[in-house]
Amino acid sequence: MNANQPRKPMGKAARILISLAVTLVFGLVYFYLSLPALNLQDGNFYTFAFALCLVFVVASLFTSGFRMAPGSGIREYIRFVKTQCLPAGVLMVLLIAVGLIGTLISMPIFRAAAYRDLLTVEDGSFNEDIAQISFDKIPTLDRSSAEYLGDRQMGTLSDMVSQFEYSNDSTQINYQGRPVRVAPIAYADLIKWFTNRGDGLPAYVLVDMVTQEAQVVRLPEGQGMKYSFSEPLNRNILRHLRFHYPTYLFDTPQFEIDEAGTPYWIAPRVVKTIGLFGGTDIQGAVLCNAITGECQYYDIADVPTWVDNIYTPTLIMEQYDYHGTLINGFLNSILGQKGVTMTTEGYNYIALNDDVYVYTGVTSANADQSNLGFLLSNQRTKETRFYEAPGATEYAAMASAQGEVQDLKYTATFPLLLNIAGEPTYFIPLKDATELVKSYAMVNVAQYQIVVVAGSVSQCEQAYIEMLSERGIVAEEERPETQISGVVDDIRTAVMDGSTYYFVRLEGGAVYYAISAAENPVSVLLDLGDQVTIDHAVQAGDETASILTAYTLTINGKAAPAEPFVTPTSGQEEPEPNDPTGSDGTATMPIYG
Repeated sequence: MNANQPRKPMGKAARILISLAVTLVFGLVYFYLSLPALNLQDGNFYTFAFALCLVFVVASLFTSGFRMAPGSGIREYIRFVKTQCLPAGVLMVLLIAVGLIGTLISMPIFRAAAYRDLLTVEDGSFNEDIAQISFDKIPTLDRSSAEYLGDRQMGTLSDMVSQFEYSNDSTQINYQGRPVRVAPIAYADLIKWFTNRGDGLPAYVLVDMVTQEAQVVRLPEGQGMKYSFSEPLNRNILRHLRFHYPTYLFDTPQFEIDEAGTPYWIAPRVVKTIGLFGGTDIQGAVLCNAITGECQYYDIADVPTWVDNIYTPTLIMEQYDYHGTLINGFLNSILGQKGVTMTTEGYNYIALNDDVYVYTGVTSANADQSNLGFLLSNQRTKETRFYEAPGATEYAAMASAQGEVQDLKYTATFPLLLNIAGEPTYFIPLKDATELVKSYAMVNVAQYQIVVVAGSVSQCEQAYIEMLSERGIVAEEERPETQISGVVDDIRTAVMDGSTYYFVRLEGGAVYYAISAAENPVSVLLDLGDQVTIDHAVQAGDETASILTAYTLTINGKAAPAEPFVTPTSGQEEPEPNDPTGSDGTATMPIYG
């Protein structure tokens, strides 16, 4: 064949096949990288489908040898698409039409009642529903402080710090009855991933929100986490879930551990319940074992009880804002705003009944410096209750607490709402510039000028209750018992965190009072039978605690020692009862009963 002979035009079937092949390759790469759900309720799906159509049209232009005549304009392109790429052109127009119509029919202006009913809100009784939490179960850290401690703990592990790093992606859960934050570790960089991917991530970080202790929990040998966000390829948790469930919409997977310490990714399944794109809600969740990658889907009613994070705080607050603003219709939400309420900025977590509840305040449409009450919503079931408690907003309480320690320049964290002596109370840890918690504040919700700051949670609680009593807010007969007197019946000791503690039980009682020898040096002089007075922590809830923290100890009277007894020796006279030495001048030790 002559090299200068014109090339035979490509047939129509060949052009279509090449265009489809180019489109397929583009689609596979696009899908692998962006992971859109193959679901009409996912806005990313429309972008994906439109991009495929566009690539097919462009590929068809090139394979057909199309050249636009001078002066023909855009009409020439349209005519080409009509004749050569009609299906792709029709699909592009259809995608745009469906997207616009779907957005229109999903707007709150047309579906106000449906948006209002996304969240069912019941009225609750604060004192009945929220029992007073024992101080040893009150979280004393916020997220940033917990993650700071977790990151610092990684630095103590010489065999890990060069290969792995803290992920800064922690989740608050209840683990074995304790509020903790857990976070996976991550590969330090791409090279570290390549050299360690065979074994996976060997540990996760657990931070106790009460004791502020952080630890790196090592997984058994050969059982490293193979699935995580730090995996760049197929084992990336988002890609792994998408390949298993190509049509599901997912919220961001949350890292949790079950009661045995096995790591999981909890991926809530998102559905749109209003129109095509509106009314975001959760239908269920996929639990993915972070070690094996095994996935199991559960409807929302069947999710295991150890799972704590299904409904995110952002989603719950969004649904309440629809409920509160549209309570009397769409027009009222803009014009009259009668009865319109909304959540305040910020949220925190409370552990109740082995579940994690999200807490946020509720204020009026004017968003002034006062709250009408607050919400508690179960993050696993979305059970939500509103508690009427007029008072200061969280940020007003934070400013009040910071004002008490302004000379120290401490920063207030977002409050936790507690029931202290029957009063709704903001509990606010105060941090220094290094993100370490240095002291604690309690601020009364109704009267935020009532503020107490102390160096420990227990001392803060006791001082706050005393102030409530002094102000007449808590009647003397309603004031929780925080002092007891009696005779020492049993004494035990233990060393915890490098400090010696004495555990004292009084006659006729079943509770042991934990006394720090460092804070109460007089405790080292205790004997059985001593008459003492102990100031102690408040008994929480209806159940009687077996151990309570003691703040101060006073010895009112020493036990009378038994008379010294010395075994008589043959040929020697028995010493006088009050004579501390024998006839040979040797000191004898009295034996106490």
